[in-house]
Amino acid sequence: MLYKFKSKAAGDLIMLEPNGRRVLEIIGKDPGPKGIIEPSQMPGAVAALEAAIAREEADQQAAIDEAKAKGQVPPKFDAVSLRQRALPFMDMLRRCEKAGKEIVWGV
Repeated sequence: MLYKFKSKAAGDLIMLEPNGRRVLEIIGKDPGPKGIIEPSQMPGAVAALEAAIAREEADQQAAIDEAKAKGQVPPKFDAVSLRQRALPFMDMLRRCEKAGKEIVWGV
């Protein structure tokens, strides 16, 4: 399944199911087949994504530091980080909030 996010204020954004589901769960939305994000919810969504990105990066750095302290090989992480996956969505949220337009998916 793909998530196709649409708005009148930005171009369509397509995400694979696991990535779209994760982003929607982070912002507190039901990752069902259909949904809407109202402009009033967008600042909170951006803040939630920024917090999740910071948490992920801090956790990864802690794991690397711990491995180095123990003389072990640092762990490998996903090739594409949450920051890279969420940045286009965060841009869409900001544009739509500024324009006062909702974002929908599955419609």
